[in-house]
Amino acid sequence: MQDLYREHILDHYENPRHHGVIEHADISHEESNPLCGDRIRIDVKLDGEGNRYRIADAAFTGDGCIISQAAASMLLEDVVGKSVDEVEQIEPQHMLDLVGIPLTAARVKCALLGLKVLKTGIKLWKLQQT
Repeated sequence: MQDLYREHILDHYENPRHHGVIEHADISHEESNPLCGDRIRIDVKLDGEGNRYRIADAAFTGDGCIISQAAASMLLEDVVGKSVDEVEQIEPQHMLDLVGIPLTAARVKCALLGLKVLKTGIKLWKLQQT
């Protein structure tokens, strides 16, 4: 079973979904993991108004290990179409479930980097809205 998940991770790394840049994005945020050098930038285009926004499109760029880059691809595939509120409620365990294989503590940080970038970007965007 783990071989199946490893193939899934490799597929997302070699053929990332939502890879690139969104011009005129509503949210753009970038962070890196200084311990390993992984870097991810996420751009998000929102649709909606008031407090009923959803993720219309999202894209990422970055450098780093197979886990950080594949997890970012998996995350964006998962969140496009969801409301901002739903995305804010995503727990770290959800990301680990998407990855699907046991990870060392260092690799957990790699897998969660995209989620941290996305949630921080949303938080900063919300602060600008008030």
